Formats: sequence, structure tokens, C-alpha cells
Amino acid sequence: MKLGFIGTGIMGTGIIKNLLKSGYDVTVYNRTPAHAQAVLDDNAKWADSPRAVAAAADVTFTMVGFPQDVEQVYFGANGVLAGAKSGSVVVDMTTSQPRLAVRIAQAAAKAQVRELDAPVSGGDIGAQKGTLTIMVGGDRSAYDELQKVFAVMGNTRHYFGQAGAGQHAKMANQIMIAGTMTGLAEMLVYAKAAGLDLQTVLATVGEGGGANWSLTNYGPRILAGDYTPGFFIKHFVKDLRIALEEADRMGLALPATEQAKALYEELLDAGQGDLGTQALITRYPGWQK
Repeated sequence: MKLGFIGTGIMGTGIIKNLLKSGYDVTVYNRTPAHAQAVLDDNAKWADSPRAVAAAADVTFTMVGFPQDVEQVYFGANGVLAGAKSGSVVVDMTTSQPRLAVRIAQAAAKAQVRELDAPVSGGDIGAQKGTLTIMVGGDRSAYDELQKVFAVMGNTRHYFGQAGAGQHAKMANQIMIAGTMTGLAEMLVYAKAAGLDLQTVLATVGEGGGANWSLTNYGPRILAGDYTPGFFIKHFVKDLRIALEEADRMGLALPATEQAKALYEELLDAGQGDLGTQALITRYPGWQK
């Protein structure tokens, strides 16, 4: 099985490296070629466009930044759907709009190509270790056929139904993450003001009912003053905007998620969109690295 992968950012690089280690033939493309060097050094092959990647692959994965990037990668003149072979599979792992996943599926079906939307959770650490959680919508037969490939990427994967369902599942995930990140930041701000030892606080909360992924993985980074991105603020703002747009379409009010979005938008507006989501702590007056 020949694989294609479009998008060699923090997440894509970790995934591609694991696929190469597992013996898969992987052809890659990235808008900035230099960002693909790490996987090319591990024997990935280069193609000059998304169209060329899809033409060379049985399964083409995409993981780019924003819905507009997804749209260009799939529907552009040199896009995936212009090159995908009849009988092949396309898998968008970008966190994107459910309705865009439906559009891709419909266009793919006309070309006799099967589609999956398969966003992930687990951050840079999960991508590097192959322990991502994968949320999938789209063609069930394609999902079943790709189990071995998905197993290289993550240790948990769930199928949710028709095209767009994977993206809806990821929105639910991001709503939860919004709560754990604001909780983590405010817990540490409170504990610091109370004069508590913060390392001991992290250990204590992590051993009780407050334990969560954000605390375990981002708490130590915050205490070390490390705001390098496991997940970019700019991408998290994008995700929360999509989640709230979809909630509005369903007639739902999500006030806590609205507040988390507003907090992260303050950081984005301050030019901090390329920091990791744990940099939320810096928004609070008095916090020191």
C-alpha cells in the first residue's frame, strides 16, 4: 500500500516518521518544502503538489492548518481530487468544518474515491509516540481497510458514522479541552497566590478527581516556562470558532466554551498565536515563568 501525506507540520511529521518506521512507502508534500526535510531525511519521497501526491498513492492523508487550506488542497487545480485515482482513499486529518468534510466526500464519490474525515487528539507527544486518538467519519469500508495504518498512528480509534461525523466528534473533544485548559491555568494561578508549592499541587491534583490530560502534559511545561507549541493557539482558536459555529447551527448555547474562546482570542490578538495552548497562563496578571 502506497501512502501520501500532505502537511509536514508538528503533527504530520510525527505521524509520517512512524509510518516510515513501520515500513510504509510515503510520498509527501508541504507548502513550505524546507519543513518536510525531517521526513525526507527518513526516506519519505517528495512530490511537487497535492495532485502529484494523490496520483502516486493508494491512500492520501492530509493534515493542514485551516479549513481554507483544506479546501485548496482538495479542490484546487493541483489538488488531491484532481490527482486521486479511482478506487483510492482520501483521509483528511485536519480539524476542520464538518460541512467541508461532506463536500469532500461528495466530490470524491463522483471520482469513485472513498473519503474519511479523521481528526486526532493527543498533541505533538501523541503524534511522536503513535498514541493519538483518531475520530473517524465517512466510508466504513475504507475505515475497516485502514485499521493497520491507523494503528501505527494511534492506540485508540473510533468510527462515528457518515462524512463529517469525525469532525463533530473532534469538536466535542475540543469543547472538553477548552474546559481543562482554563481549569489548569486558573488552578495554578490560585495555588501560586495561596503560596503553595506548585510541583506538589500538580502531583496532588493529578492523583485525584482533577486528573486530566492537559494537567499531565501541559502542567510541567507551564512550570518550566515552556510555551513552545504542542498545539498552536491559532489552531485552537480556529477549532473553538468551528465548534461554536456548529453549536449555533444546532441551536445550542455553550457559554463556557465562548469564554475560553474569548480568552484565547486575546492571546491571538496580542500576536501570540504561534505559542502553545499552555501559554494561556500568561494572560493572568502576576504569573511569572
